[in-house]
Amino acid sequence: MKKCTRCGLPETYETIEFDANGVCNICRQQQFKQGAIDWSARKTMLDDLIEQYRGKYDYDCLVPFSGGKDSTFTLYHLIKEYKLKPLVVQFNHGFMRPNLLANNERTFKKLGVDVISFTPNWKVVKRLMREALIRKGDFCWHCHTGIFAYPMHLAIKFNVPLVFWGEPSSEYTAYYDYRDDVVEEVDEARFNRFVNLGITAEDMKGMIEKDFDLDPRDLTPYTYPALRDLKKLRYRSVCLGSFIPWDVKRQSRLIMDELGWQGDEVEGLPPHLYSYEKIECAMQGVRDYLKFAKRGYSRVTQMTALDIRNGRLTKEEADRLVAEWEGKKPPSLELFLEFLEMDENEFNEIVAKLAVPPHSPDFKTIQWGPRTSDFDRWYRERKA
Repeated sequence: MKKCTRCGLPETYETIEFDANGVCNICRQQQFKQGAIDWSARKTMLDDLIEQYRGKYDYDCLVPFSGGKDSTFTLYHLIKEYKLKPLVVQFNHGFMRPNLLANNERTFKKLGVDVISFTPNWKVVKRLMREALIRKGDFCWHCHTGIFAYPMHLAIKFNVPLVFWGEPSSEYTAYYDYRDDVVEEVDEARFNRFVNLGITAEDMKGMIEKDFDLDPRDLTPYTYPALRDLKKLRYRSVCLGSFIPWDVKRQSRLIMDELGWQGDEVEGLPPHLYSYEKIECAMQGVRDYLKFAKRGYSRVTQMTALDIRNGRLTKEEADRLVAEWEGKKPPSLELFLEFLEMDENEFNEIVAKLAVPPHSPDFKTIQWGPRTSDFDRWYRERKA
């Protein structure tokens, strides 16, 4: 399989292209970020944007919040640097881990914020997960769409037109490009471009209602608000990382020091390097395992590639980490299959059909990885 000569991302990586030197477009746009963007001018843009909204509404801005490193830093930065009064909105996807919940409580109390947390119907979530897995090999449709759509409904409901997200997608993919030198808008076009996997809530309704007792209102949290309502609000929905240079390692250390935010073990990731990455979901190991089965790489490849671009790892060091950590079956797969009432053979058949050439998974050679220390505290549905 062809890989970037600089960072190691493979040809099965989403949105990837290689130049004549075998260097990928993700590396090239990161070079642009590091050397060509006038970040002081971007800071001025951010200052001006905030002043357009400050003090004019019940809340200065709305911050969608998962409790992971990026949303925690975003909330911290807006309060500490700009003294804003935010409305914090959390979409609970159903798999929040104990350490994450403790982090959230510390963060909210230390910063002093108003918080709305929404948990969708679990029976509907399980059915959506199964359908998305079968259709796209990605069971996270409810999470993708809920995280990006539900806060926009509350922005309208509470009349909060300014919405701040964390990192721009240009940090990891080329759906948008730093080299375009424009602020990435987190809007319906972006939502339909890659967030919802090409499946609208109306599509999903048609897919599941024939064999599931569905109330159409159950899909409202996954439906992007009407454009007329957003225009009436005169909203702006942007990434903080479009205005300041995003650096996950530096920012993670900052929130650890300032907020007592704690990292965690994550299935399939070396904890001595990436204890800050994707700690918010108990099913993250399954999601990364799916990526490996479909595309031949997992999150270790993605994170080491980022560290190579930032001068924190050599290519040789990254290759050793990938060889040691990737390609193991996460123990959370057992819980996941229980949720979906599916056996592993059926799971493998679904995933094999959706593999991205030239990768082809060999499930017989894949061994189980270790459990995390909090595994026994994760929600499970034991069969009678």
